[in-house]
Amino acid sequence: MKQIIVAIDFSKTSMNALDFGIHIANKAGADLQMVWVDNTTSEEVVFEGFAHEERNEKVALLKELQEKHSKRLKSGKLDFKTRKGKVYIEIAQQAKSVSADLIITGTHGVSGFEEFWIGSNAYRIVTNAPCPVITLRHDFKIGDIHKIVIPIDSSQETRQKIPVVAQVAQLFNSEIHILSLYSTPLKSVQKRVDNYARQVAEYCEERKIKYVLVTKESENITRTTIDYAEAVGAEMIAIMTEQESTTANIFLGPYAQQMVNHSTVPVLSMRAKELVSIVNGI
Repeated sequence: MKQIIVAIDFSKTSMNALDFGIHIANKAGADLQMVWVDNTTSEEVVFEGFAHEERNEKVALLKELQEKHSKRLKSGKLDFKTRKGKVYIEIAQQAKSVSADLIITGTHGVSGFEEFWIGSNAYRIVTNAPCPVITLRHDFKIGDIHKIVIPIDSSQETRQKIPVVAQVAQLFNSEIHILSLYSTPLKSVQKRVDNYARQVAEYCEERKIKYVLVTKESENITRTTIDYAEAVGAEMIAIMTEQESTTANIFLGPYAQQMVNHSTVPVLSMRAKELVSIVNGI
């Protein structure tokens, strides 16, 4: 992990994301880049002069943030980049241009009001990003990551998150909670979930990562995962952005979007890779 991007819109949500980014960058010895996207359109701007003045003000604020927080980075450097266009597209393009290993962005969930762009674009950033994305709320207290929950379902992609999770766990000496979720009474499907969970456990054992293996029946895997994370005091949930859906979840919306919107702890989201076997022997 050498390059981390933090989406900035100057809201308290994005300031908390910046604090979290600095904390992770210090653990990884990574560089950190703040990215602000000017998403105004010509129709929204009555006087171009005012728009230019606002952009200059935002650049000045970015420079202030850089000067204020650079000293907090122990080994990496802090810089910033401004872009123009749709927020989620430009964040993704910037991540590609610098080969970012991680994007961190704030989210306000489904309740409350956020006057800036970061909340409404959080899930779009997740689904368009070329690398893993961490989303977190403004009220999450920054600290070490002691426990990470990784829900395991019957989809082949469910195991692809473990290499990234293992990297985070090794940075923080975290304990991984492997949460096997039964979303169907079919024994053949449950057996597949058990096999996947056992393979993830073996991956942790090979790397001397602490882990706990738990099995739960669930009609809504999002709610079950969040409830479990809150019950054990986890500081992170790791998911794939493409997962299976139970009948209940189909009516409630995509699994990953539910997780980003409802989780009270940071969510580490990764896009599934087609026909790729990342975990050794899987």
